[in-house]
Amino acid sequence: MSGRSFGGEAVRIAPSILSADFGRLADEIRDVEAGGADLIHIDVMDGRFVPNITIGLPVVRAIRPVTRLPLDVHLMIVEPERYLVEFVAAGADIVSFHLEATPHAHRALQMIRAAGARAAVAITPQTPAEAVRHLIPDLDMVLVMTVNPGFGGQAFIPQMVDKVRTLRAMLDAAGRSDVAIEVDGGIDVETVPAIVAAGARVLVAGTAVFGARDRRAAIGTLRSAGEEAMKAAGGATER
Repeated sequence: MSGRSFGGEAVRIAPSILSADFGRLADEIRDVEAGGADLIHIDVMDGRFVPNITIGLPVVRAIRPVTRLPLDVHLMIVEPERYLVEFVAAGADIVSFHLEATPHAHRALQMIRAAGARAAVAITPQTPAEAVRHLIPDLDMVLVMTVNPGFGGQAFIPQMVDKVRTLRAMLDAAGRSDVAIEVDGGIDVETVPAIVAAGARVLVAGTAVFGARDRRAAIGTLRSAGEEAMKAAGGATER
């Protein structure tokens, strides 16, 4: 994942620590890194934008020395622009904020980039793909929530497959095939084929990875399901 771009034809697995054992978080992260994870996904919730409270800057700072993997920080908070630079300083390599949470999306993307991280916008299930069109020139990634944000373990919303397909076509038409689509929510071996065939390449998986006894096998199964879907759709894979 060197350089700005991390789009392209590769399936990447981002285990979400929301489903990890927080009593032994460092060991959990080392376990999924050894098992082949590509990123570590960190959900930051404030109890205002979503009805749950999770973690903040101190935990991101604590995680940074534990792994060499990129930290993919997903801010589900109001007024994200107040904290963007601090999360990058804490160790975030990728920062996504919700389009619905701020009227200053362009500014937020520029702040993330200026701080030295990759910039992403996240959209909830009710927000259409068209809502990000005006941001395309400034994006490194788009995170499509495939459940309503706030809690892990929810069921995948099937209608999000069409949203991902629409978004992928929009990005490609704008000459931004380098912009990855990440999906988060209900991602498992059953939902991966359709969402990857539609154009998603970064798969956030919580329960499907941390809920498995063998994390290496779980990550490998998800990756294989995605790669098979790409092959069936006529895509190539790279690592």
